Amino acid sequence: MSYQNLLIEDKGRIRYITINRESKLNALNKDTLTELHAVFASTFEDQAIGGVIITGAGSKAFVAGADISEFQGKGVNEGSQMAREAQHSVFDLIANGAKPIIAVINGYALGGGLELAMACHIRIAANTAKMGLPEVTLGLIPGYGGTQRLTQLVGRGKALELIMTADMIGAEEALQLGLVNHVTEADNAMVKAEELMHKILKRAPLAVAAAIKAVSAAAVSEGFKAEIDLFGNCFSSADFKEGVAAFLEKRSPEFKGL
Repeated sequence: MSYQNLLIEDKGRIRYITINRESKLNALNKDTLTELHAVFASTFEDQAIGGVIITGAGSKAFVAGADISEFQGKGVNEGSQMAREAQHSVFDLIANGAKPIIAVINGYALGGGLELAMACHIRIAANTAKMGLPEVTLGLIPGYGGTQRLTQLVGRGKALELIMTADMIGAEEALQLGLVNHVTEADNAMVKAEELMHKILKRAPLAVAAAIKAVSAAAVSEGFKAEIDLFGNCFSSADFKEGVAAFLEKRSPEFKGL
């Protein structure tokens, strides 16, 4: 398959995936999500590939969020369907995949970008990285698994604080919270990811796959379905329409709780 928004490179048993929309801060639009599904589905079937390292093009962003322009004009059913399809075809596919996946967070990881990183099994952050879930500034909630995976990683109280305030945090705080596994100098983040991946690839592949499956089983709940439904419900609010319009018009939103 030919990819328009991804760069794919195989070195030995490691597949490197780079989200290549640098001018858009690697935002996740529909086409990019479709390509991510395709490359991960094929990777999990490729016996020559033992693991994946994923990052964003350039030094500014891993993924700075979803492409908000694609949200405009959507209703409840469309919003729910968008979240459902993305969760099942990309984020859950990654989280439950049988091969180790390491995210190298080289810059901003916001909204859908942080959700993508959290779906990966291990996260390495450059010391310049910034992370957050700013969806409430749009009249939304995270819809790609963020409410569930952030809670699993940092706990209920801190997850609620980060989601409700929409605050960004730096790499060191993310490390202290357990949101990322390691923090390095920006130039060394990929090196650290490779070091970890090579260590994992020396272990028994079936045992590694079983470990991923067993750990993932601990997170199974109705929470993901609730997130999809509640994310979709947000599309019926006037605040959502105002939030998206304000974002696209580059102004501060005026929310009215309607």
